[in-house]
Amino acid sequence: MRVLVVEDEPYMAEAIRDGLRLDAIAADIAGDGDTALELLSVNSYDIAVLDRDIPGPSGDEIAKRIIASGTGMPILMLTAADRLDDKASGFELGADDYLTKPFALRELVLRLRALDRRRAHSRPPVREIAGVRLDPFRREVYRDGRYVALTRKQFAVLEVLVAAEGGVVSAEQLLERAWDENADPFTNAVRITVSALRKRLGEPWIIATVPGVGYRIDAEAGITAGANAMSGNRD
Repeated sequence: MRVLVVEDEPYMAEAIRDGLRLDAIAADIAGDGDTALELLSVNSYDIAVLDRDIPGPSGDEIAKRIIASGTGMPILMLTAADRLDDKASGFELGADDYLTKPFALRELVLRLRALDRRRAHSRPPVREIAGVRLDPFRREVYRDGRYVALTRKQFAVLEVLVAAEGGVVSAEQLLERAWDENADPFTNAVRITVSALRKRLGEPWIIATVPGVGYRIDAEAGITAGANAMSGNRD
């Protein structure tokens, strides 16, 4: 998941970004409305986290622009404006969720995960494909019942691949969805991370490389592994 955090307090913005990274959520920061609109015009985000009182176009104006764009991007307003009237006006603008400061980072993560699930048309919170079970709320991965310990970046890449449900995801798309704006587009980070992820998940490999195109989850490999495991149990 990749989110845009619009927050004019630098320390707060950096703390949110760093905290989200710990939960395998990539985040870009905008300290004012103009920067936010520029980032929205060039990047694809899953969710926008908006402070309402910021320099330049306000958080409310940015929310209106997002809604007018028709992308359906969820909006979470993260603001000190905590009166009931403030919340009502925020929801009337089109906000999907509203969290007031001070807040617990864990609650923000849970709300972002819930918004992301709703954005994907009520997909189940726990995803399963090819014997892999991925729980984004607990940040846990199991393969054929075996717990798999992953780094944050490995988890983020696997989450994107699992969400594609066997479809091919290009290296560029992985870089866009699992890294933030500081990622070097010419880096080998995607290839290295996918290679390490394969090893963590174990054989038979379920992440297939489609030459010149990208990567995908090979559901057939998972079925074969499961069938072999059952055969071994019968023996």
